[in-house]
Amino acid sequence: RVIEHALFSAGIPYRVYGGLRFFERAEVKHALAYLRLLENADDDTAFLRVVNFPPRGIGARSVEQLQDAARGAGTSLATSVSRVAGAAAGKLAGFTGLIARLRTETAALSLPEAVEHVIERSGLIAHYRAEKEGQDRVDNLLELVNAAAAFLAEQGVAQDVPSSLGVSAASAPVQGMVIAADGEVLPAVAGDPAVLDADALPQATPLAAFLAHASLESGDNQAGEGTDAIQLMTVHSAKGLEFDAVFITGLEEGLFPHENAVTDLDGLDEERRLMYVAITRARRRLYLSFCQTRMLHGQTRYNVRSRFLEELPEGSLKWLTPRVGRGAPGGFDRRGGDWGDWGGGARQGGQGRQLRDGREARQGGDGQPWTSPTDARLAAGFERGLSWRVGQGVAHARFGEGVIIDIEGSGNDARVKVNFGREGVKWLALSVARLEPVG
Repeated sequence: RVIEHALFSAGIPYRVYGGLRFFERAEVKHALAYLRLLENADDDTAFLRVVNFPPRGIGARSVEQLQDAARGAGTSLATSVSRVAGAAAGKLAGFTGLIARLRTETAALSLPEAVEHVIERSGLIAHYRAEKEGQDRVDNLLELVNAAAAFLAEQGVAQDVPSSLGVSAASAPVQGMVIAADGEVLPAVAGDPAVLDADALPQATPLAAFLAHASLESGDNQAGEGTDAIQLMTVHSAKGLEFDAVFITGLEEGLFPHENAVTDLDGLDEERRLMYVAITRARRRLYLSFCQTRMLHGQTRYNVRSRFLEELPEGSLKWLTPRVGRGAPGGFDRRGGDWGDWGGGARQGGQGRQLRDGREARQGGDGQPWTSPTDARLAAGFERGLSWRVGQGVAHARFGEGVIIDIEGSGNDARVKVNFGREGVKWLALSVARLEPVG
């Protein structure tokens, strides 16, 4: 989804080989239909899509009765539920009651939280988890939470703004969109005024803006057959194909190799075979990449790079970005100086954390730091110029290299949570562990 969005935003033609684009997938469309009903209960198209999904015993005959009642009264399907009699009435009322509860429960939640709440409480997650091969669909639903968080970040809207709160177009512009007189957020078209009167514009909610964005991105813009375009595909889909240039992304422990395969020897061997397949698809140029940070369920996660990178011949690799230690997620290497300032602050939901100079510093919601002292043993470590922060790469004598993903406590209780990749996640006492910075 991240790559699709980047290509779409840049206007680069692409095709999803052997599959559907993110917003075209059935499970994502179901989730968006629920969200559209929260924003507009009279959306008949969304209503029909999910009135019986997940299945709740509302058959085609019941829907026909409701449609007849709606046509007769000239009202929406949701408004006409009370006009249906018999056994169908109770089930239809149960569905409209669910939508009303979801609207109330999500009113004060941020957009990512609202999306997560809806996919859980609507029953979509439970439905797909019960399917034999439904995990991919569950992952796509959870990725929708990430898409919501990324959308707010791109539009400059705070992550904690309630999804139902109106945000003026002047303070939070939605690129490529305009707000109609009735408040609907629509894709911009040629001829729209370049300058709008902010005072005259109605207020759009983050949810409405996100739904408009999803509608725009799911439009008919995928490159056609035979068009010169980037091909997006899974490694399995790429078997038997070759390309002049190949990009393999997501080379991180837990992703490639997948976390489910790491604990199974045969599973890890299969992942390694897939890596070989991916590499050998390239005729001339092969690009390998891994993320400094990755959004998961709307939260920033820090991972270590894949062991498969370590297994490649060093002489065959040319680093296009400054090389860092295996656990280091980004920044400069020892020759380059410091780590930069991407490890905390807003990326940690306003709770940026760092241990430095014998103190623990946290930044609260008011932006003011507060500190508490540590003991002499920790201070001795800081005298060596060490500085610990979330997202920093570290090395441990037993567990190897990893990334700090959390910091807690002070004094003798000061400790860090480190993702060591294949060695797992460990809590380490700073007074004992003798960590060394990497990078």
